[in-house]
Amino acid sequence: MEQFFLIIVIILFILAVSDLIVGVSNDAVNFLNSAIGSKAAPEKIIFLIATAGILFGATFSNGMMEVARNGIFNPYVFTFSHIIIIFLAVMITDVLLLDLFNTFGLPTSTTVSVVFELLGAAVGMAFISIRTSAGTANDIGDYINSERALLIISGILLSIVIAFTAGMIIQYVSRIIFSFNFNRTARYFGAIWGGLAIASITYFILIKGASGSSFINAEQSSWIKEHSNAILGICFGGWTVLMLLLQWLFNTNIFKVIVLFGTFALAMAFAGNDLVNFIGVPLAGFESYKIFSAQSSLSADAFLMQGLMEEVKTPTFFLLLAGIVMALALWFSKKARSVTKTEVNLGNQDLINERFSSFAFARAIVRIGIRSGNVFRLLIPEKISKSLDERFDDKTFKKEIRKNKSISFDLVRASVNLAVSSSLIALATSYRLPLSTTYVTFMVAMGTSLSDRAWGRESAVYRVSGVLTVIGGWFFTALSAFTIAMIIALLIHWGGPAALIAMILLIIFILYRTYVLHKNREETIKKAELEVSASDGISAADAGHKFSNRISKLTDRAADLYETAILSLIAEKRRKLAVARKRFTELQKDIKSFRKNTYQMILSMQETEADKHGEHFMLMLAHLNEMVRSLEHIIHSAYEHVDNNHETMKSKEADDLMSFCRSCGDFIQRSGKMIPERHPYEMGKLHDAMMDLRARLSAMGRDHLKRIRTTPSGTRASLLHIGILSESRNLIHSAYMLVSASDELSRSIQSGTKG
Repeated sequence: MEQFFLIIVIILFILAVSDLIVGVSNDAVNFLNSAIGSKAAPEKIIFLIATAGILFGATFSNGMMEVARNGIFNPYVFTFSHIIIIFLAVMITDVLLLDLFNTFGLPTSTTVSVVFELLGAAVGMAFISIRTSAGTANDIGDYINSERALLIISGILLSIVIAFTAGMIIQYVSRIIFSFNFNRTARYFGAIWGGLAIASITYFILIKGASGSSFINAEQSSWIKEHSNAILGICFGGWTVLMLLLQWLFNTNIFKVIVLFGTFALAMAFAGNDLVNFIGVPLAGFESYKIFSAQSSLSADAFLMQGLMEEVKTPTFFLLLAGIVMALALWFSKKARSVTKTEVNLGNQDLINERFSSFAFARAIVRIGIRSGNVFRLLIPEKISKSLDERFDDKTFKKEIRKNKSISFDLVRASVNLAVSSSLIALATSYRLPLSTTYVTFMVAMGTSLSDRAWGRESAVYRVSGVLTVIGGWFFTALSAFTIAMIIALLIHWGGPAALIAMILLIIFILYRTYVLHKNREETIKKAELEVSASDGISAADAGHKFSNRISKLTDRAADLYETAILSLIAEKRRKLAVARKRFTELQKDIKSFRKNTYQMILSMQETEADKHGEHFMLMLAHLNEMVRSLEHIIHSAYEHVDNNHETMKSKEADDLMSFCRSCGDFIQRSGKMIPERHPYEMGKLHDAMMDLRARLSAMGRDHLKRIRTTPSGTRASLLHIGILSESRNLIHSAYMLVSASDELSRSIQSGTKG
């Protein structure tokens, strides 16, 4: 049996490597988002600085995490067999959960996940112990450190509100001081702001990064905390003088210094403290195995783990090795970039392709915000309001973003993000208040984005939806971590080696599936981004060619969906109609993205060309939208009719409709092919084909009305038939008008080229 536990310890360390990789992928957003979002330096330089911070912080780590051994549960009441199962369940859950969040690019807290995993697995094993010892549910308090768990939860919830509010207020004041033209105002206030920001970051390094590490003893840590005010004052004075010298002698950009220094500090603190979230549990399992192996009198089911109450320091070699794994994951993990991109995009100063859709609660919040803002504006004198608007005028900066799309916000906001996050984390740590570094850094970034007016009327509802989605994911982290860890612990306890093997196979399968899912999502996003970037500085002729080809492909998909819907309706193929609905939803998303890209394309054209040809682009989009609207009505009506098992069409009606739908589909496909080919002489033939189809529709309508009078049929089937005929007429007309508008665009571009 002892060999089985040794295998579990080995599996724990293998899972630790996986956990380090997925953990860094999630937590990288904490220290990368400000530097990457503001383009404070080339990406390689940013990653090198973050790597140095990780390796430095790993060697200064505070050893084995106490919460992994005795912070959440009382180990002295658990047997060795139960303890090792708890640790195994925690690691399996953590790898799966964090990888899931990384796949969808959502930042979550590794601290919260490991805490609730420990809590869930411990509760599961506690119930097993209570049942074995004939105890009652009231005895659960002897096993679980409930006060500590409640303190962590309340601290985290409070930190979310404080971080958002602090980021919003400090960014507002900072923007009033520096405006978006910060290069000019930095001459007067840059050194002072630099001294203040870097002093707070330095204090953060001492409190969060260095104190409590394996290289600083308790006396030194206590001295740092007792003299914190003096340290802050000296740091502020020293850094201010140094910033002045750098500014005067080398014309240094103070904000870049702040951002890069803050990136190093957060990376160092992350490795020094959050490292134990990933290796603390495996090391606790290894320590438990050593304690159990040192005695031979009791079995694993009888030996209580009193030894885990003692303090244990982790060898520096283990910490450095873990730091190297984290650094490699930072460089090579594509999921780390996905998580970072989520936070950066939510704070982007300009309009982008929003990845989050709006929902009712977010729309309600935005409406309340707009109304509150309007009331607040009435209370401010007009002169002051105009003056404030000038400080927040970002037109020039937005032009810079459109030229260099790697920039999402400016260095002023990036420096506020890092300074405020560092200060809040250091303050909470000095008072021993629990918080999540991920939650703090994310909410500060969102607060500064709101204050910087990055959430305008065009983007606010999508940004708020994104923030609410991420916050909802945090609660999901806690709930799912607790539940899944408890279930896995119970399954391993009851299933033994067979259950363990099944869990390992499940991990491998899920990691593979999430890898494929993430790869496909990234390819789709990359394709959309390439379409936008390819439109930069495009000529009207190239824009028209690209636009027409895209319209043609979308029209061809619409024709195929139309035929599929009608034929599936007649044959009562519910599943095919369900697939058609899904494909139509994908078509809608692609058209929505296409509209946004078209808008960006028009903006990137020369002003004279945009003024002359822009209307034709918009007109074609309008006709495409009309086509899609009619197609939507047909597909959804057909699906609801079949799904509700309503009466089928009469055979004559079905035959006529089947024949017509093929002709109509051919017409739409023909229209789509004509758009990029630009054959004006074909317009007459297309018009004749349209009139022929409309005549057939009129005849089918008259026949249907006659048939109703002579042979009564189901009302719903009759209404569906009439609706399909009506929407088919609109579909044909929109397809023809789309080709007509394309012809006008082509002639407009040709006349402009000749001119």
